[in-house]
Amino acid sequence: MTLHQAPRRRRPARRLLATSAGMATGLLVTGLLTAPAQAQSRTEPSPGAPIGTVARTVGDAGFEPGPCPKTKDPVEELAGARCGTLTVPENRAAPTGKTIELGVAIVPAVAGTPKPDPIVWLAGGPGDDAVGEAKLAVDGGLNRDRDVILMSQRGTYSADPELLCPNVDEFNARVVGLVYDAPSTERLHVEATKACRDKLAARGIDLSAYNDTESAADYEDLRKTLGVDRWNLYGISYGTHLALAYMRLHPEGLRSVGIDGILPPSRSGSAATWSSFRQGTDGLFKACADQPACNKRYPNLSATFEKLVSDLEAKPVTTTVTVPGSDKPVKVVLDGGTLVNWLTSATHTAEDVPLFIDELANGNPQKIAQQWAAWRTNPKGIGVVSHGLAYGIFCSEWTPYESKDAALQAGRKEFPSFPRSVQAQTPMLTSLHPDCDVWNIPKAARSIRDVTTSDIPTLALSGAFDAQTGADNGAYVARTLSNAKVVTIPYEPHVVIATSKCAQDIAVSFFDNPNAPKTECLKSLEAPEFKTAP
Repeated sequence: MTLHQAPRRRRPARRLLATSAGMATGLLVTGLLTAPAQAQSRTEPSPGAPIGTVARTVGDAGFEPGPCPKTKDPVEELAGARCGTLTVPENRAAPTGKTIELGVAIVPAVAGTPKPDPIVWLAGGPGDDAVGEAKLAVDGGLNRDRDVILMSQRGTYSADPELLCPNVDEFNARVVGLVYDAPSTERLHVEATKACRDKLAARGIDLSAYNDTESAADYEDLRKTLGVDRWNLYGISYGTHLALAYMRLHPEGLRSVGIDGILPPSRSGSAATWSSFRQGTDGLFKACADQPACNKRYPNLSATFEKLVSDLEAKPVTTTVTVPGSDKPVKVVLDGGTLVNWLTSATHTAEDVPLFIDELANGNPQKIAQQWAAWRTNPKGIGVVSHGLAYGIFCSEWTPYESKDAALQAGRKEFPSFPRSVQAQTPMLTSLHPDCDVWNIPKAARSIRDVTTSDIPTLALSGAFDAQTGADNGAYVARTLSNAKVVTIPYEPHVVIATSKCAQDIAVSFFDNPNAPKTECLKSLEAPEFKTAP
């Protein structure tokens, strides 16, 4: 499974599918400190040379300017980018001499004279490629007066090797026609995961080397090989998980950090997703209840939804739909687990949710079925996500540190009315423990789940409708971040920089002055106008 983003809200200023050592860091730092001076830099940058235009070697890592990384689709925002490749060891903890290559793209600042501290974009997933998200960063205004650096995290689409598994994506598309929570569906899911693992292992890939500790070291090596003294981070979704690990492992080069859609390493796992789902959906249902027209047309929406989950789990509904771009009919099975996972993503199209739930309750499943099928069967989602990286994180950093019934216990706590079969499969992380049993990699050091304690200025952004990474994670991480500013954007879903002009303005102002981001725009935000049937 991967915890991705979700479909963008249809508004000016807004994708998700599903599927993830401390000693290694110590060895790396020691190696850099003790390396002979002449080995530190192959080429010294000329004064004033733009970032990314000079080849440089630091320790075992080297940056070489060159062509821009490949992307699944053309990315207009990369047209003027300075690009190249970072080469690093595959496994610093157990060095074999094998190296990997990570694509780098630097989007220039709009300003003629950029500030000296660029912003590094950390993508979501785990398993998304940051290079393909250049438009998100540019649309968010992050390159106004700072260069924005995007690097393909190890294992992702434009890295070499990439750890893609199209067979898993294809299975995720097939799921729309299966009973989501059925044991037979889980068996097929685990078979797809094992086939993915076997294929990658047969290529000689060290699956234990694709994790946060190695990835954080990759970014620190990039900073040094680019010759950057200090830079800023902006992480979205899983990228916040990596950002918090980076802050703890390599704080010395960080000026400030923005985290958006927060996933703390110390909380990550199956159980936390139920709390996030409760927070995000409660926020949406309350917004409807507070709106007279919505409340009148759809009273007790939360109760209606919970009853539908139980009813559909007992008696799934099967229908046929067509999806945009295809005339081929698609079979869709709606059971309780499907409905929960649909709503997790549907908070990105909040205006539709009350109407769609009401229609389902009145015997018309077409709108939800069509939306669910369109998201899950989109051909653009095939062969893009690095499931190898995702499972590398899930199976070394998450599942070893929670019990196999953690999901069930959290589901019972948050949604006691749900059937047991629904409670046992957390939103977006279906079959996580069985998948990790077949992935079979060593667990990470327990320290990977330590809370991040830091005085680095941090902007903790959340959306009140976020059903994937609950808004309370902002206050949670701020307990040990002494210079944190916690901001929750009302009425917004997961990853607010993608949907909210206000969030974009706050983020840009934060990088201008990390000690005093401008939040005045919060006062003028209004709830979405929910659609009502005649």
